[in-house]
Amino acid sequence: MEDTELAGRLGAAYRRRGASGTRIVGLQRLSAGASAETWRFEREDGDAREAMILQVFTGERQFAASLDKRTQGLVQQAAHAAGIPTPRVDVVFDARDGLGEGFVSAFVAGETLGQRIARAPEFATARQALTGQCARILADIHRMDTTPLPPLPAESPAEMLEKLRRTHDAFGVHLPVFELAFAWLADHRPDDHQRQLVHGDFRNGNFIVGGQGMVAVLDWEAAHLGDPLEDLGWMCMNAWRFGRIDRPVGGFGQRAEFYRAYGEAGGRPVDAGRVRYWEVFGTLRWGIICQWFGHQFMSGEVPVIERAAIGRRVSETELDLLDLIEGIE
Repeated sequence: MEDTELAGRLGAAYRRRGASGTRIVGLQRLSAGASAETWRFEREDGDAREAMILQVFTGERQFAASLDKRTQGLVQQAAHAAGIPTPRVDVVFDARDGLGEGFVSAFVAGETLGQRIARAPEFATARQALTGQCARILADIHRMDTTPLPPLPAESPAEMLEKLRRTHDAFGVHLPVFELAFAWLADHRPDDHQRQLVHGDFRNGNFIVGGQGMVAVLDWEAAHLGDPLEDLGWMCMNAWRFGRIDRPVGGFGQRAEFYRAYGEAGGRPVDAGRVRYWEVFGTLRWGIICQWFGHQFMSGEVPVIERAAIGRRVSETELDLLDLIEGIE
């Protein structure tokens, strides 16, 4: 679609929702991946001008994402309305807009690169605040009323594990460490089936951070209903520490402070053993995502070097799984 046509349809989408004076200017494509295009533009309405972000689905469903772009936008919209620090969503497209799956959200300034957040000197003050901030935000997410949310996946731990098994088996390569992890997870799987809102990808790298800490939480495409401690386990995975392995919470914090702040903010009491289960599950899931990226490159389905670079990280997840199963921090 040409820029002028895209701008025209965006303006019409706003006007259709009552913003009759809206003009779209300065459209600039930021990325064009296999699954989505991201654009930045300025929305003008009278004398007011605001930077916005457009995300539009273009083709391939990502392994890690269970939600379509429309549902993702609706979840983010509900989270913002509930007071979660996440970019405001102005427009979630429908068939009348002629733009496919997608949504428009407010642009929020700040750092998103996880390695810089974990290591750069200018974020030293932010790192001191982030552990408590993440805990409080997660507690708020987990006690959100699910009534305003669109229909979301609500699989039991057993169903989640079986789905992961089927995905791994489809590659036709069975890795011994992954088999060990599947067996461990089957032996330690929670029996209950909870249905609280889970972000699903809450981690360093999906945050916007400023000098004083958290500014906004991004990427709701893996949101679902389930065990809230899944988010805590995912947050603590080695993959999201960016080399700061002595700081298991995002490369900037410690578990004890994280768990304590989560409980004090109104989250459920933290069972460290249950968090460990979800950390093993998340690490295995990430390993299979890496395997999928590698498979895409090797098969020629997506012949870009970034897929191969992520695919080689399967070996890192194997070591992480062995450490977790053995109880090594």
